[in-house]
Amino acid sequence: MQILLVGVVIFALADLTLRITDNVIFFPTVMMIGAFHVPVVLVAYFYQQETLFDRGAHTGSIIPTLILCALFGGLIGTLAAGLLEHVAPTGNSLLGLAWVGVIEEAAKLIAPVSVFVLMRDRFRSELDGLLFGVATGMAFAALETMGYELATLLNSRSLNTLNETILARGLLSPAGHAAWTGLITATLWRERERTGKAYNPLVLAFFLLAAGLHTLWNFAGSFGSLSIVIPSYIVIGGASLALLNWRLREARNAAAAARVFSEQ
Repeated sequence: MQILLVGVVIFALADLTLRITDNVIFFPTVMMIGAFHVPVVLVAYFYQQETLFDRGAHTGSIIPTLILCALFGGLIGTLAAGLLEHVAPTGNSLLGLAWVGVIEEAAKLIAPVSVFVLMRDRFRSELDGLLFGVATGMAFAALETMGYELATLLNSRSLNTLNETILARGLLSPAGHAAWTGLITATLWRERERTGKAYNPLVLAFFLLAAGLHTLWNFAGSFGSLSIVIPSYIVIGGASLALLNWRLREARNAAAAARVFSEQ
């Protein structure tokens, strides 16, 4: 809540400064704060959950790995997705959007899976996996939002329209990329601890579920009518957040059980 409130104040000050001075050098500041504010708040919340419930599960701080995973995950994910979508048969059809869903969900996994493989002996809990997935998804969403902000600004030349884009994408981002990537990585980490195997059909099932939700989200957004888009986003986003919250509860229960077992 502290990060949320401070971020709102800083964004308001930056936006006010831009409007008063009419100086274009403040555009990147407003756009960057608008794109990263909600993602940083959500990642901070999941980091808090990991810290509270995963105490003593690993030595040292998770923050350096978390930051690297988010930065590289977002950068590599957006670049890889952009290149693959350029050559893949994507479009506004349901099949084309399905390719987009699969490509972007796979691209976002590059950094978390690297942590999964290279640091498997250090970060083993489902909460770790959930945190890495949410952080990568949010970084991906923030960079994507900056692209939409720039396109909106160039097309509309209106600060009010830019702020509408920032508000809409900021509020919707937790129900999108963060939820979908978090679902996959939480399952990946959980199944390794449960079965001793890195990959199994359940991980693939959750990947396809995330890609399917992503596809439906994009398909709903392709309709021009808000009477279709808004209810669709509420249903799809609500389902995505509900699934993410379910995995968070499961991860907290697993962490609590592991702590009790270690203390016995």
